[in-house]
Formats: sequence, C-alpha cells, structure tokens
Amino acid sequence: MRRLRWCAAAAASAALLAGCGGGPSLENRGEVTAPPGDSKHLVIGSAGFTESDLLATMYSLLLENAGYKTEILSVANRELYEPALESGQIDVVPEYAATFADWLNAKTHGADAQPVGSPDLDATVEALRALAAPRGLTVLDPGRAVDQNAFAVTAAYAKEHHLKTLSDLGASGLKVRLAAGDECVQRPYCEPGLKKVYGIDITGVDPKGVGTTQAKQAVQNGQDQMVLTTSTDATLTDFGLVLLDDDKHLQNADYIVPVVNRSRAGSDKVAGALGALDPVLTTEDLASLNQQVDSWRRLPEDVARTYLKDKGLLK
Repeated sequence: MRRLRWCAAAAASAALLAGCGGGPSLENRGEVTAPPGDSKHLVIGSAGFTESDLLATMYSLLLENAGYKTEILSVANRELYEPALESGQIDVVPEYAATFADWLNAKTHGADAQPVGSPDLDATVEALRALAAPRGLTVLDPGRAVDQNAFAVTAAYAKEHHLKTLSDLGASGLKVRLAAGDECVQRPYCEPGLKKVYGIDITGVDPKGVGTTQAKQAVQNGQDQMVLTTSTDATLTDFGLVLLDDDKHLQNADYIVPVVNRSRAGSDKVAGALGALDPVLTTEDLASLNQQVDSWRRLPEDVARTYLKDKGLLK
C-alpha cells in the first residue's frame, strides 16, 4: 500500500525546516562534485496550490513505482522550500523553468540582476542549470507542459472577429480593455509587450488581478475584452473564455521542470522515473487535472493516480 503523508500543518513544516538556513555554502565544492546520491526515502516538496500538489503527487507515485518510499511536504513559500531543497530536507520539487531561473539569479546576484529567464526554453534551462549546480541542485529535463501568462477573450468575441492568436488580435485593429493586475502597465510581458510585439491597441488596464473571478467576469459581461490569466487555467470554459495563442512567444518559458537535491536524489534512476512524465503531460492535460480538483472537488491523489494509470505509467 502506498504511504503518502501530507505534512502541511504549519507546526510540522516549521519543525522540518528549522535551521535550514541558506543551504550548502557555494564555496563547499564537495557538495557539488560528490557523486549523485540515491536515497531510498525521498521528500517531495509542494508549493501548496492545486497544480503544485498534483505535480508533487505524480512525482511521488512515479518514484514509489520505481521502488522509493516517499512523503510530500507542503511549503507555500519558495523562500523556505528552496533552502530546504539545498540542505536535503526536501529532495525533489516541481518548478517552473523561467521563474525559478530568475529567482535563483536574484538570490545569487541580487534583486537588480538582469533576468535570465526568457521565451527561449533551451537558453532558460541552460541558465537555470548553471545557477542551480553550485547549490547542489540538479535540474532535470523539462516536459511538454508549460504554465505561463496567457490571454483570453470570450469564445463569441473570438468567433466574431476570427481570432485564434494574439497576432490576429493585433491585425484586427480592435480596441482592447485588458483585465489584469495593476502591474500590467509596466511589465514587458503585459501591456507594453502586447503593444510592441503584437500591435494590440490596449486602451486601458482594468486592475482586477491575474485570472481572478472578477477579471474573468469583466470579460464575460463585455466590460473588458481580454483577461490576463495562465495557460493552465482550469475555469476558462466556465466563463465562456478561450485562450489566444502567444504565437510570437512574448511569454517566458515557464515549462514544468523537476529540481532535485543532487546528493540525495541525483541518480539516473530518479531522473528516469520522473522523466517518464516528460513526453506525456501536456499543458492541456494539466489544465484538465487542475479543473478536476478545483471545480469537481476531486482529491489530488485520486486525480493524479487515475491520470498516470490512463497514460500507462502506473499499473
């Protein structure tokens, strides 16, 4: 019988993470050059939201299928779980390539460091691995699924104006009021990028947040024409919304990527077990799995197990 223990309580998390500090010193090259470890008991970290819970559960199931004992620790704050990953108190976490690369870059070089995450997946992963390795972390291969910023309009609006891509919207000359976070007016992936890269006529930003119910309702009722959300948003159809393809790659390459503590989980066996998910899990699949948990109220473990069995990754 599979043993899965969710240590989500604050007291349990605090006890496990106490004293984790900043992880191994960057000057301690022995931590980096030592042979990859293969601990038989692995702790998988989750960031505490639906998608992270699902990914952590799939990692746990795949590793247990490969003969490991696992447990899942939910720690919502990257400032806590990343040092715990470095120190070996957490062995594996699902991460997002561009976001994690920029986070490690800022941690290493300061908050004002030039971002290294980009729409180029290969360049982003190369930069991420260079930042992770001195910290004793190994970045495994990214899969097909990506959770990045995305823009949605109503299906009726898209049909009326023959829109499938953001380029289509730019070429249409339509005036667009955008429901998004208030930071959208400055962020290069948002209003400035939509104008510069796609030529979209953004008339204003309605500060209702990223992918919030209020933002989606504003587009649904015609108050706004487009909403900033994410590519794995599970509730778009509930509001009659569809994504427009980011065909010129404005958004960073936030592909799902496992990151492991090299000294405890850096073996080829771990990489092989987790890598089985790479060619299988798509962005659309991940959105569907999120929907089953968020809208249908199914348990992450049940959803993850059913998916892996349906894909032939579990018996």
